[in-house]
Amino acid sequence: MSAQVVTPWPEPAHDEGWFASLPKVCLHDHLDGALRPTTVIELAAEIGHELPSHEPAGLEQWFAEAADSGSLARYLETFEHTVAVMQSVSALERVAREYVLDSATDGVIHGEVRWAPEQHLGSDLNLDTAIQAVDRGLRAGEAEAADRGRRISIRQIICAMRQNDRSLQVAEAAVRNRDRGVVGFDLAGPEAGFPASEHRAALEHCAQNFLPVTVHAGEADGLASMQQALFDGRALRIGHGVRIAEDLSPREPRGTLGENVSRLPRRRDLSPPPATAVYALGPLASWVRDRRIPLELCPCSNLQTDAAPSLDAIGRDYPAGERPRAKKYSDHPFELLRELGFAVTVNPDNRLMSRTSMTHEFMELAGVFGYDREDFLALTVTAAEATFLSAGDRDDLIERVMAGYSDAPVVGS
Repeated sequence: MSAQVVTPWPEPAHDEGWFASLPKVCLHDHLDGALRPTTVIELAAEIGHELPSHEPAGLEQWFAEAADSGSLARYLETFEHTVAVMQSVSALERVAREYVLDSATDGVIHGEVRWAPEQHLGSDLNLDTAIQAVDRGLRAGEAEAADRGRRISIRQIICAMRQNDRSLQVAEAAVRNRDRGVVGFDLAGPEAGFPASEHRAALEHCAQNFLPVTVHAGEADGLASMQQALFDGRALRIGHGVRIAEDLSPREPRGTLGENVSRLPRRRDLSPPPATAVYALGPLASWVRDRRIPLELCPCSNLQTDAAPSLDAIGRDYPAGERPRAKKYSDHPFELLRELGFAVTVNPDNRLMSRTSMTHEFMELAGVFGYDREDFLALTVTAAEATFLSAGDRDDLIERVMAGYSDAPVVGS
């Protein structure tokens, strides 16, 4: 891959169109969490499924309020409605096609969308026919996006649900459908009480067949969950992983949030000491950081489910279950983890439930942490390097990212 020089160009303080135009690579996004409200309503009407609201704005509001409960379990309940309307070949194809088009509008040039086919086996579907229906929808969406002048590639990550006992069957189906756009395997669903070690057979099958694995860990459970994902699951990426911040400790007596965190560099202001001078990494955090194991961080979702430890809580001891959680974007440890050298990526998780998108997450990072064009380029290259594509396809993707940032229009021109 030849190196390209990206020359600086002006950027606005707040211009959604500019943020949307930036090329993006999305690693953690759930297909059943990204439906259009109008699609949910129309599909529900076809099958007679009752919804909390039959008006698009009202349904969107219901999803947002139900998900913003501070509970991952309550958050997951919202999927009862989206999963219910995705139980046929035609519905899966439609949702997948629309997902690609919405992602393209969001500036995504490559995405790896995940979903659990074991939850979509209505209308005589089986694991294989469900996966293949989504593949057809994704390919149709890519073709339609291309006709609109947008080049985008979307691949599937197949999830097994941790609370069920079908993970080996799901892993076998994922391996069988690698030529249908499947690039990886994941364990999803309730994290606490359902360790990766209980799904060792499925994870071994993926390893034996060289299918990459990413595991939900460090969202609703702590450090032990991430360790199991890495060592039992051989995970190459961590889904969320935000609680890795609980393996940090201060190198000196802690003061307040302002006294400690404000000392970290913002953008490229190198006058304050680096984060490594303020925080020490525990053994698991060091392993993840030093081996550049990508963290699929989802800040907006984390705030809704109380997944992220508050910056002010990092390095302090609290009784079990009493550690303060991040309640606003500025409290999320995203920037701290990035400054410490972790391979962090930003992702929407569930666009419908969290009322977010890659563009929205970019805008929050810019507004809260002062991220600029070079920051977003670095984040996107990190995500491109972390994809489950072949080496050649990853190089091509990085070239596309670099070219996109080089060719982006100058603001005000």
